[in-house]
Amino acid sequence: MRRSLCAAAAALAAFSAEPLYAAPAGYADPLDAPTLETIRSQFAELMDLANRHDLKALHEMFWQSPSALLVAKSAIASEGNWAGFWGNAAIDQKLHDIAASGPVILQPDFSKLKVVGLTDSVAETYAPMTITVSYAGQDGTAKPFLMIIDWIKIGNDWKVASEIILPVPPAPSRAG
Repeated sequence: MRRSLCAAAAALAAFSAEPLYAAPAGYADPLDAPTLETIRSQFAELMDLANRHDLKALHEMFWQSPSALLVAKSAIASEGNWAGFWGNAAIDQKLHDIAASGPVILQPDFSKLKVVGLTDSVAETYAPMTITVSYAGQDGTAKPFLMIIDWIKIGNDWKVASEIILPVPPAPSRAG
């Protein structure tokens, strides 16, 4: 029985490394290649600004809306360990608090950066990364995260509508 479970788990792990759903045949992204490249460049700029703690420029990269969202580590117990910060004032304050805690280093794996159009005015980026930060009890050790960003087209510009930073939990230990 145990061998069967191990074999099933191994097969599932191998299977889950591949996307479970592929785009249907004939699918065309609603955004053209130059637009997807623009969003890719915006993502790289966002990472650079975050690493430089350029809060004013970061503010400008976000959609100016009460519906803008940042999901990040919380320093306030009543918010939970991770929380959503809605609207530009809350996002600006959260980014200020994180930057004031010391060095912040975001190192995305650009080889795994995925940029897709959801509509002609909404796109999403996904990138695994390591983040080094000493904020809200984090110890300044580089740790794995996933960053998922929804972008919205405002006029001729692409703005961050939501930025979701998810910690990657450690792999479960193997019990003998």
